[in-house]
Amino acid sequence: MTRYSVEDLFAPPERTAATISPDGTRIAYLAPWRNRLNVWIEDLDGGAEPRCVTADETRTVQRFEWAGPDRVLYLQDTGGDENNHVFRVDLASGAIDDLTPFDGARVLGIEQPRDRPGTAEVQLNARDHALFDLYEIDVASGELTMLAENPGHAGWMRGPGDELFVSSATEAGDTVLSRWNDGDPQPVTTFLGDDFPVGISPFELTPDRTAIWAPSYRGTDRTHLVRIDLATGEETLVDSHPTLDIDTRSLVFPALPSALIQDRRTGALLGVRYLGERQVIHALDPDFADVLKNLEGLSDGDLARISSDESGRRWVVSFTHDRDPAVTWFYDHATGERRLLFRPFPHLDPEALAPMRPVTITARDGLTLPSFLTLPVGVEPRGLPLVLAVHGGPWTRDAWEYATGVQLLANRGYAVLQVNFRGSVGFGRAHTRAGIGELAGAMHTDLLDGVDWAVEQGYADPDRVAIVGASYGGYAALVGATFTPDRFAAVVDVVGISDLENFMRTQPDFVRPYLAPNWYRYVGDPADPEQLADMRARSPITRVDRITAPLFVAQGANDARVVKAESDRIVESLRARGVDVDYMVRDDEGHGFVNPENVIALWERIDAFLAEHLA
Repeated sequence: MTRYSVEDLFAPPERTAATISPDGTRIAYLAPWRNRLNVWIEDLDGGAEPRCVTADETRTVQRFEWAGPDRVLYLQDTGGDENNHVFRVDLASGAIDDLTPFDGARVLGIEQPRDRPGTAEVQLNARDHALFDLYEIDVASGELTMLAENPGHAGWMRGPGDELFVSSATEAGDTVLSRWNDGDPQPVTTFLGDDFPVGISPFELTPDRTAIWAPSYRGTDRTHLVRIDLATGEETLVDSHPTLDIDTRSLVFPALPSALIQDRRTGALLGVRYLGERQVIHALDPDFADVLKNLEGLSDGDLARISSDESGRRWVVSFTHDRDPAVTWFYDHATGERRLLFRPFPHLDPEALAPMRPVTITARDGLTLPSFLTLPVGVEPRGLPLVLAVHGGPWTRDAWEYATGVQLLANRGYAVLQVNFRGSVGFGRAHTRAGIGELAGAMHTDLLDGVDWAVEQGYADPDRVAIVGASYGGYAALVGATFTPDRFAAVVDVVGISDLENFMRTQPDFVRPYLAPNWYRYVGDPADPEQLADMRARSPITRVDRITAPLFVAQGANDARVVKAESDRIVESLRARGVDVDYMVRDDEGHGFVNPENVIALWERIDAFLAEHLA
């Protein structure tokens, strides 16, 4: 078995995240510059050498997009604080400008409306950090114009004829979409919290801005795509899959591909992504169906990033794959030309990496738990040390993909199990709703049932099991350490919640009104004494004295979601008892580590920690 170093696996890709320019002549992509991923431009048909067009030496660029053929927009925060600003790159002059230069303010995404070419719409909390106003940016000049001032906790949308619409959360966890009506909102429709994925509001305007497309559970256990008319509120079915949910992960992780595939020029809906053990794309346009067949034939992976020029002729696509990540191809639908553009990690041999296999586990109450098992290559899969890797969220899911941490662990000889416990999304409404009230309850016993399954199958040694997770996964790891301390030989918590009450009370002001359909519904409202008592009982911080397994904790100092105090308190409580705990803090990171030296340092510590305690 080829042994890869942590740096082999976690060093930045040579290039990744390529998208084609609107005119089809160039690609923009991320590649290293001074040990940070920055945006580069390259001619598709030869010519000038690739050139780096951003110059961030402090933090890796994670999200960017074309703004016409000659400009690029990208988002960047400071040290992981998630206060993203919009930056513009002029490709002709090389100038880089911050278009939202307000200290402590953040932008929630960028929309480039097709009916106003040359502009971008952003929601920005520069006036009041608790409230997001709607602004329009003239991309060429950088001029920023307020379109609507937020009177309360609301999200904005511009409909037909520049009419404004506002969405507001209710205490019951529903979302009301209203016509703004000059400050006298008139409700159009209500998205019941139980009919839409946890806390998710409509995610795309139709090209004519007269309606929105949204994932809905209404009348079924599986999300389907609906069209909601902005004039009448009428909801009609657009597309569905009989057994799979729409892949809504991009609503939580914007860097992931959208569930909706749209025409670059017109915005017409071309396809919808569904996700089970593997991805299924429904082509809704016959011309795109022909393109899709040829694109999918380029790789045995699942289509990830998809971009085309405005004519729909030239395409640049990448693929999700468990052992060959983000392989990127060019395809010309007019000529049939296709060529491999790059592999982000050419030094990695797919045959030396571990395949990720879907498995089905049955929980103790009979609930089916879709899961993934990764076994080391070239090792008899019997009695192995096991790492239970728990996803964050919790309202997301594990999927078939290249997971760098999983590959490192398998490369070290560990079996790795990822369980889509109850509360995970993507497996039907009933699976998600089964998590209500079950933090540190059935959501945890689902994980234990996964471990028991791996032991019963002979894969795992019950005395050498570690639990590892980040964010909610970090909370799950701490629950393992405090609620079932005899089950785990080692525990790794990265930016995990230790105190549910403190976690909810320290959310940013603009987030709190939107906790009702998710955290309040599934965990409790800290304003209710009875629910607060239950939350405290489910918080690892109240059971620190039960921790016996070795613990490693990692935290970003600028984390705005799970504040540093969540990790500090666990560590301080253990050290006060004389218990040694390994603690890593990075002052230039937030909710998860991004910069390469920090990512590599984190996994070197995890690697050494598990080697010591799972030997």
